[in-house]
Amino acid sequence: MENKIQYRLIKKFGPSIFHVKIPDEIINNLNSYVDKIIKNKEKIRELDVGKNLVGDVTQEFVLEKDFMKNSGWYNFLRFCVKQWIKLETNKDVKNFEIKNSWIVRQFQNEYNPTHWHGGHISGAGFLKVPSSMGSHSQKGKNLAYRGGNLQLIHGSRMFLCHSTIDLVPAVGDFYFFPNYLMHTVFPFKDTEEERRSISFNAVIDDEIYNVYGR
Repeated sequence: MENKIQYRLIKKFGPSIFHVKIPDEIINNLNSYVDKIIKNKEKIRELDVGKNLVGDVTQEFVLEKDFMKNSGWYNFLRFCVKQWIKLETNKDVKNFEIKNSWIVRQFQNEYNPTHWHGGHISGAGFLKVPSSMGSHSQKGKNLAYRGGNLQLIHGSRMFLCHSTIDLVPAVGDFYFFPNYLMHTVFPFKDTEEERRSISFNAVIDDEIYNVYGR
């Protein structure tokens, strides 16, 4: 009897998350840009945005608008957002405007506390990831998270309903989510290597984002 039973899992509650791989060419453009900027003390002071963000990290700075266009970063974000919203709502995004996009350079023992973004659409992804991000202080302890993970948070834990998703960083992985989705990054240790991530905020057509109407 069991092999005749048809079933499917419906998982539609909670915010939608769109996972995409950043093309290698764009990753190389972004990393080359960052490596060049961080050597220019005057430019890094001009672009620094750390005082406006919540992270306790080494460095955070915004991307220049011309670079976003020329590197392919703007077109990548625009294309992905349009595909995601079409898939979720069957509506076509006509207005896409990046409010800001920034780099986060995080090293051992640094972290990003639980926070959320502005705009309508946000996202975070990875440009560099340490080969190892350390072990747990208590040896052999099986914890649901590890240092350096990106954790997405929504609601509270209930039966058959998780409130968090823990994402292990991998170079090229990028996650799109609605601006209100809370998230955090745990500190890591035992390495001198950099965890380099990139984020953005954007607005889209208000008639698509505003589900409550006017």
